[in-house]
Amino acid sequence: MNDVPQLGDALPLVASDPAWLAAALGDLDSVHADHLHCERKAAQSALSLIRSYPERADLVSAMARLAHDETRHVLQVAGLLARRGQPASYDYGDDYAAALRARIRAREPDRLLDRLLVFAIIEGRSAERLGLLAAALDDARVRELYSGLATAELRHRDMFLALAQGAAPRSWRARAAELAAIEAELLAGRAATARIH
Repeated sequence: MNDVPQLGDALPLVASDPAWLAAALGDLDSVHADHLHCERKAAQSALSLIRSYPERADLVSAMARLAHDETRHVLQVAGLLARRGQPASYDYGDDYAAALRARIRAREPDRLLDRLLVFAIIEGRSAERLGLLAAALDDARVRELYSGLATAELRHRDMFLALAQGAAPRSWRARAAELAAIEAELLAGRAATARIH
């Protein structure tokens, strides 16, 4: 996955409200518990694309590698929880991701493009917030973990963007900008909580 082109400029995400970082630092147990499920769902999303588009060899290969990467992240976050003596908690869902998925168009080939771009947005937002946490945490080991995960999420974002570019060379950038604007509106209407999204 090291040969993924850097395409993040096509996805102009707004910065998180500083209130999010304050909320996250105020309840790190909730953030870490939520993070475990975010990584699990990222692996599941990659595998769901393989199920939906098995004929696309480029997508199958990329998503298999990404699912492996995300599963490794599940293990890393599970290890963090174990070191903290914190049991994993139930996944109460992610209304942020659900709201983005609700904007995915139903008909192909638009559906494929939108799924790739929504996943890119989620990875981009995760990267930003994990990076904010890494910069703010006192624990050097956790800071290093989150910094590494933030870098990985940026690579995943760019992988999804590269697949979107290949799926719709003429329209992917315009649709990426549209969905980024939708995500900005979504964040503006949300209270800051101690979750990754």
